Formats: sequence, structure tokens, C-alpha cells
Amino acid sequence: MSFLNTFLKQPIGYGTAPLGNLFRDVPEEQAQETIESVWNEGIRYFDTAPFYGAGLAEQRLGEFLKNKSRDDYVLSTKVGRIISDETEEKEGLFEDGRQNKLIDDYSAEGTKRSIEQSLERLQTDRLDFVYVHDISADFHGDDWISLFNEARKGAFRVLNEMREEGVIREWGLGVNLPLPIELALELEETVPTLSLQATHYTLMNHQSALDKLMPLAEKRGSGIVVGAPYNSGALLGGDHYDYAPVSSEIKQHAQQLQDVASQHGVSLKAAALQFSTAHPAVDAVIPGSTRPDRIKEDVAALKETIPGAFWQELRDKELISKEAPLPDGK
Repeated sequence: MSFLNTFLKQPIGYGTAPLGNLFRDVPEEQAQETIESVWNEGIRYFDTAPFYGAGLAEQRLGEFLKNKSRDDYVLSTKVGRIISDETEEKEGLFEDGRQNKLIDDYSAEGTKRSIEQSLERLQTDRLDFVYVHDISADFHGDDWISLFNEARKGAFRVLNEMREEGVIREWGLGVNLPLPIELALELEETVPTLSLQATHYTLMNHQSALDKLMPLAEKRGSGIVVGAPYNSGALLGGDHYDYAPVSSEIKQHAQQLQDVASQHGVSLKAAALQFSTAHPAVDAVIPGSTRPDRIKEDVAALKETIPGAFWQELRDKELISKEAPLPDGK
């Protein structure tokens, strides 16, 4: 059992990607109000990364947390990218973030430098968890294997040493696709003990992770944090699915889930969060938002009562896998 699992009073954290101006420019006041709402709702796990707005999310989070006791919360960030003082015109997910250039670096020295930079932006003296970020085919194409091997010799070893020395509590990978975590869990010399897996153990999309990643994580005693439980908002009628424009097929899938939820008086937020956290390998789920009222909805959704008939209908209609553990233990 990971430290995160024992520390949290509820299996929910806050993912700060939206604070980096993901998809849109978020005013500073709104960003701070959102973090305050997270804190006021009792959430004490915060996940961030240099990639989120080229350090903007870390800066905003650090500005809020600097006034809190460091022992009252747990914090994770990521390595694999160094932020340069050089600027460039941005496009894509974080085009409204800071314009600083990001440099991919999974080496030992790059890992140490990334952590130093993150500590400065977060205005803290220590990190609890560190994830090796986006070392997968969706970001690096066919080059991802060579970068994985670079990380194996560099980032993995450095983080393993930091864990053994007590500098950090846990380390792992922070990726969208399950395969890199699976490969890392099969290593002998440096085994991750807590990894962040986004978009692939959700109500909408879970079979690939369910087949191998989740049982392997259980076997190795390694915890999983589920990110993007609403698949970038597509589940709730948003315009994006897994950080890309939503397709008509995905919209139809979301509508099918919504139809069943409506018949049973269930909110899809509740179904999504409770589905992801029902798996015994999962330590926490970390939805993200920049709207304070959404945070209250997330916390309430974890406590919502969901009838067994709802889950059974999803199974009968093959909208969820029959092998997926459910909140009622079935």
C-alpha cells in the first residue's frame, strides 16, 4: 500500500493541468479561487507538472500552498522536461500558457535540474511523488522506446535513489498509454511504486488498462493514480476527448452512458469517479478544473449512492467490461 493511499481521507486529488491554461486562458484570480475551493473541500493531494503551461500551473499552485503547513498536504510533479529561459510561440494544448521553451530531457542530470526548477516554482523544499512524464508513443512516436531507455538509465535510477534515501516517498510514470508503465513494472532494478495513468482507466475507456496494467500493478504492489477521469470532458458533453477534439463516435458513446445514467437518476460524474476508484490497484483519482463549483461537485459525486441496477445495465449493454471491479464489490 502506497503512502498516498494511507494519507488520504478520501480517494481524490486535484489535477492542475487546467491551471496551466489548458485549452483556454484562465485569469489568475479564478485560478486561485479554484485552488482555494479544492482546499476547502478537504482535498489534500495536488498533482502538477512543468509541462502544464510551461510552469504556470506549478507557479499558481505554489503561490497558494506557500501559506499552508507542508505536512498537511501531499504533492506530486513530473520530470522529463526542462523549462528554458528562451521563449517561443506556442500552439496546441497550452498555447495560452507561458511562452518558455520546453526541452525534453530524461537523463539523470536533466531529472535533477527539473526537480530543482519545480521546487523553486512550487515554493517548497520537498516533493512527495515524482512521475516521469509523457514517455510514450502519443508524445514521441517511434522515438519513445529510445527515450524510455534513456529514462531507465537516467530518471529511473535517480528517482529510485531519491526514494531509497528518503528524499521522495514514491516515484513512477505519468502517462496516458498503459504500455510504458507496464514495461517499467516488469523491470527488476528500478520498480515504480506509484504511477499516474490518465485517460485509460475511465468509465469511457478502460479495457486496455484492465487487461494487463491493473493486474500487474497489483502483483508488484504498485499504486495507480487515475488522471483525466472524464476523458478531457467528453464524458460530460465537452468538446475534447483525451486532449483532442471530440468525434461523433465518442459523442454517441457519451450519450449512451448518459441515457443509462438518466434512467437510474445517476450523475455521470459520480459514475466516473466511483468506477475508477473501485479498482483495488487505484489509490486516487484526480479530476481537474478551473471552476470552484466543479470541485464541490466532484467531492459530492464520490459520496453519491449509485444503485446496482445502473452498473448491471452498463454491463448488459457492454458499455463497461464485465471484468471491471465495481463500487459495490461485484
